[in-house]
Amino acid sequence: MPDIRRALGALGEAEACRFLERGGARIVERGARTRYGEIDIVCRDARGYLFVEVKTRRAGSFVSAVEAVDARKLARLAALAQAWLALHGKRDARWRIALVAVTMGRQGLAMELIELDRLD
Repeated sequence: MPDIRRALGALGEAEACRFLERGGARIVERGARTRYGEIDIVCRDARGYLFVEVKTRRAGSFVSAVEAVDARKLARLAALAQAWLALHGKRDARWRIALVAVTMGRQGLAMELIELDRLD
């Protein structure tokens, strides 16, 4: 089962990258590692850096993608974003956090970009 989940997650991330690029973002890094953890996707658009958490679900899943990102997870994402910016000498850059919710159903993939508030 873990291999299926990993494959589903990898597919979701690849599709999320294409979705973000179609929306005008440039992918800077995938699977960006900091000493505190990993960021799924780091990209840039006209408004600055965008740190993206990707949640892939099958249609009808018990927990929606949005419900999987609570205040604690959002705070962790903000800390990861700040660590990444510091590591790359971009502490003063404009940035924000978003979720790409990928839903796999019989009709194919549905994707939604949900911008989340920074906690700072």
